[in-house]
Amino acid sequence: MQRRSIRRIVAAALCAVTASIITGIPATAAPATAPGVDIDAVTAPNGSFIEKMEVTDARHLRLYVHSAAMDKTFPVDIQRPADTSAPKPALYLLNGAGGGVDRASWQLRTDALSFLADKDVNVVQIIGGAWTFYTDWINPDPVLGVNKWQTYIAEELPPLIDAALGTNGVNAIAGLSMSGIPVLNLAIAKPGLFRSAAVYSGLTQVSDPAGQQAVKLTVELYGGGDAENMWGPVGGPLWVANDPLVNAEKLRGTHLFVSTGTGIPGIHDQPGGPFRMEKPADTPKTVALGALIEGAIFVSSHNLQSRLDQLGIPGTFVYRDTGTHSWGYWQDDLKTSWPVLAKGLFPES
Repeated sequence: MQRRSIRRIVAAALCAVTASIITGIPATAAPATAPGVDIDAVTAPNGSFIEKMEVTDARHLRLYVHSAAMDKTFPVDIQRPADTSAPKPALYLLNGAGGGVDRASWQLRTDALSFLADKDVNVVQIIGGAWTFYTDWINPDPVLGVNKWQTYIAEELPPLIDAALGTNGVNAIAGLSMSGIPVLNLAIAKPGLFRSAAVYSGLTQVSDPAGQQAVKLTVELYGGGDAENMWGPVGGPLWVANDPLVNAEKLRGTHLFVSTGTGIPGIHDQPGGPFRMEKPADTPKTVALGALIEGAIFVSSHNLQSRLDQLGIPGTFVYRDTGTHSWGYWQDDLKTSWPVLAKGLFPES
């Protein structure tokens, strides 16, 4: 065999391995296709479009979507249902504060895709939006840039996803941690677009002092941005307008699921456990921080439940006896939430 041919084989193998590592999905040896997926001439009403598509196998692909609102292209990871002979619904998954561009993503930290593989849904994973609360910012930020994430998720993506994948137009949405607020606000902003909404250890109020501090810590301490570029001065009208608890009446008609732990360390908080991302020596301090975060979210979730009860709006709330702010619990909670998500995704079942 010629040396050049050997080099080509090695290069192809390296590319396949790299693809597997990046996506968390086994790479295929032969060129893959995605039957029934059509990205040609697909545009959203505001001019957003799908630039290109990368296919891992018949069920897994990555779309590159150009957002007109942000004038930037973002990847969207798709898992298609096993049977695509008829239009199927879509479940949108939001990651946490890192936006899924780091190691902290549904795809890399959980078995979510395996669990959803037989659920007859298109799984749409939003990639990007770290530290932004997936909302529309009023000003460009020197560090975090232009952010119009609510417009992207609620207006630009759905028509593109529906047209490219041939969905039936029925959607649900789920998210964790930072994504709690946007999951609920997306359901509020576009009634009926997401028929079910699930929040796992997510913040649910932002116009109170505790919520405001949590937002500022996320955006400014961790993200390096300026929260005033998001919603203006803290405590101003946009902070109230983006508070799901204040606007809870608009959640009526959405199938709701909210879960959280108490902050007491539990089964997924042991050093060296399968869901721990830090070194075992760092687990105690990481768990301590996660306990504080989860404890605050525990209170926030109870506040939302009380408000919904006052309004007569049903919702499923799960309060685990233990658990801090970590992936093992979110994997469990996704599975627990499936019956609620399914009510919106399969209304005739």
